[in-house]
Amino acid sequence: MKSLYKKLKEYSESDYYGFHMPGHKRNLCFSQVGLPYEIDITEIEGFDDLHHPQGILKELQKRASRIYHAQETAVLINGSTAGILSAILGVTEEGDKILIARNCHKSVYHAVVLNKLIPIYIYPEFYPDKDLNGEIDPEAVQKMLQEIPNIRAVVITSPTYDGVLSDVAKISAVVHQYKIPLVVDEAHGAHFGFHPYFPENANQKGADIVIHSLHKTLPSLTQTALLHKNGSIVDWQRVCYYLDMLQTSSPSYVLMASIDVCISKIEEKGAEYFEDYVELLKETRKELQKLKKLSLQQTREYDLSKIVISARDTEYTGKDIYNILLKKYHLQMEMAAGSYVLGMTSVADTPEGMQRLHSALLEIDPNIVLKESKNSRKKMTQSYLPKLDRKYTSAELRKKIDMSKRDRNTGNLKSIAWEISEGYVSAEYAYIYPPGIPLIVPGEQISKEVQLSLYKFRELGFQIQGLKKNGKIEVWIDA
Repeated sequence: MKSLYKKLKEYSESDYYGFHMPGHKRNLCFSQVGLPYEIDITEIEGFDDLHHPQGILKELQKRASRIYHAQETAVLINGSTAGILSAILGVTEEGDKILIARNCHKSVYHAVVLNKLIPIYIYPEFYPDKDLNGEIDPEAVQKMLQEIPNIRAVVITSPTYDGVLSDVAKISAVVHQYKIPLVVDEAHGAHFGFHPYFPENANQKGADIVIHSLHKTLPSLTQTALLHKNGSIVDWQRVCYYLDMLQTSSPSYVLMASIDVCISKIEEKGAEYFEDYVELLKETRKELQKLKKLSLQQTREYDLSKIVISARDTEYTGKDIYNILLKKYHLQMEMAAGSYVLGMTSVADTPEGMQRLHSALLEIDPNIVLKESKNSRKKMTQSYLPKLDRKYTSAELRKKIDMSKRDRNTGNLKSIAWEISEGYVSAEYAYIYPPGIPLIVPGEQISKEVQLSLYKFRELGFQIQGLKKNGKIEVWIDA
């Protein structure tokens, strides 16, 4: 069977004229821009239907299942977010308890609201010497499942945004003792399993549902991802029921063709691409070991595709290093945190690009000023996740807010200055984006610790989602 991209390309060069969506009619002369209008079509004869795949798209999903060692795979063109939402809605009933890693992406929290779930949080380890949130302990998962009855599913993120890995195989074994599913947000691990330098993917380690963002670490267009199912615990039809709701009814053939090309390249030349990529990564990491003041960070179990450069022992913040690399060297890093900067790499990186990165950092390093005392001018911020008291689940609070607005009783919802917010119940998520992990969830009581932490992040120039431009946050006050 022809690949989707080749079939689209042939169609674009044929004399077929479309009296159908999309409105640009594949007319390149009309727009005079370089967008791929010529292969942008709708569900027409011969091109299959993503919501009921029987032909070329079904074959694409089978090929994706094969290379990722999954039983079933669905193509996602609304990103990993659509997969995470569908997975959680598909494995829980309204009002269920669900065990989730506290460092999960905000989409996990949104699924909790949609199904009115009761979240039970399990916190990752924290490495204070690296300022990195670590892995989820399988023994801690075991303890919580033993002590808290009627948990219906477990959700973890591995690897994390920073590249930290949890022991998915051990966690899977623990979770399956209770005959419930393990959902792994492996969005940042789409490159796993294609070379020994990287771990096997979560499909190979017993996870029941796995989500991969192709666009994060493989050469595929933004919003492209995959949702995988394994084992007999999950009702795949139920997951797909929600997926049909949450994905657009007009899926982009450009995005699906990008997935097709990505899968094809991995199938045909993956070994070659990954061998070159791994050698490039090894050389880059070797060069970065020469840093004296800045340092290359990783944890015990780690995705070595991530480049984390720490400025922890210096007078500089992660944001400072991020800005120097951007403004002086024109190197756009993925993210800055309090004490480090993160670079993401992929098989599409070039030797020239990687050399620019390590050369820039080695040039910056001698001019970095080390932190000399506890009275350093640098205001330290740590990225550990605060443990806050929950007064309401996010769904319970959402109901209260909706009812108060319906009754035109807005006195319970107030906007107050962040500086005086300690002790109030937050009506907002508060998080730094990226990575989009909520530090405060609606219904939680704002502590002095998290108040000071977010205040420092804001002082250092980080954008705090949830705080208004005037420095206020919405809180809920019981009558």
